[in-house]
This record gives sequence, structure tokens and C-alpha cells, in this order.
Amino acid sequence: MMKQILLILITFVLFFSSCSEKRELPIFGTKEFIEGIDKDTVYHTVPFWSFTNQDNEIVSSTDYQDKIYIADFFFTHCPGVCPELLESLKYVQQELKDTDIEIISHTVDPKNDTPERLKWYVEKNKIDTHNWTFLTGIKQDIYELGVNGYLVPNQEDALAPGGFLHSEKFMLIDKKNRIRGFYNGRDKTAVNQLLEDVRILMDEQ
Repeated sequence: MMKQILLILITFVLFFSSCSEKRELPIFGTKEFIEGIDKDTVYHTVPFWSFTNQDNEIVSSTDYQDKIYIADFFFTHCPGVCPELLESLKYVQQELKDTDIEIISHTVDPKNDTPERLKWYVEKNKIDTHNWTFLTGIKQDIYELGVNGYLVPNQEDALAPGGFLHSEKFMLIDKKNRIRGFYNGRDKTAVNQLLEDVRILMDEQ
């Protein structure tokens, strides 16, 4: 009898200790180790960017300094995955309404997705833009930001639906401009993991 009680107590202790341990989020991208008196590690960060939003205003990464945000890529006439990604981000926005988390959507088709077109898209889809910004700009700058900054593919592709290839991933960026997670925006489990990781990141920082 005593052995059974002891076994139950050990099980409870292990269960609650595992629940109390918080998952540490990885930091994605290359990293550089600096030797010296004060050893340090320099991590990959999203480089400076500056684009135009749906209200025809210039927005830059400086506006998101010391903020946690979620980024993705899309285009307004996308016939494939974009509607699913949009609904997932709407869900994310609703679930995080009690936070100050920002959302940034970059178009991969700036030729057609002018600020006016982005505004139309926002109104058509009844998107709340108090913390969600849609950006357009110079195509090469957008593509380079995707590949070299967010570490996801973006390009014109005649074989892709709508003529553009872009990632289905959502990127979680911390206050230090580091990538802390990639999440498939078409996968409900991954999207819920994003929500959980946002909370972890908020506690971390």
C-alpha cells in the first residue's frame, strides 16, 4: 500500500514539474561567436526595411523596434493558399486581442498590389488594421527581405498559382528582431503553437 502511495506521489511531482517547465524558443538563422573578455553570440536579425502601407504611409522596421510581431507574405489576387493564410491570421489576431502583438503582411506582387489595392483588400475582407499592416514597395527589396531577412522563399513563378511563389509560413519576430519561430499558416496545430509561443516570448522579454 505504501509503495502505491509513494508511486502516486512521485507521478504527481513529475507531472507538475514538467508542466511548470516552459519551452525555450529557438533563435533561427546563422550565428557568430565573438571571442574576447566578454564572450558573446551575435544572432541573425531581420535587416532594416521601409515600405508603403495600405494608407499610403511609409512604414519601416524602426516602427517595430522593441515590439514582437508576426510576419507573412501574400498577394491580393492569390487564388491558392492566401485566403487560408488570411483566415488563420484573423484567428491569431482575435486570440491575441489582449496583447500588443503586431502583424505585418508583405505583398510579393507590388506591381499590382498598390496601396489603393491593399486598401481595397483590407476593406473587402473586413480586416482590423489597428495592429495589422499590409505593405508594398520595390519588388527586389521585398524578395531580398524574404529570402535574406525572414529566410523564406519569394519569387515570380509562372508555374505557381497566380504567378508567384511565396512561403505559407508565419514568422515570429522578437523585440531584438530575431526569428523565433516558423509556422505553417494552413495547419491549425501549427497556428495554435504560434499562439502558445507568442505567450512564451512575451514572458521571456
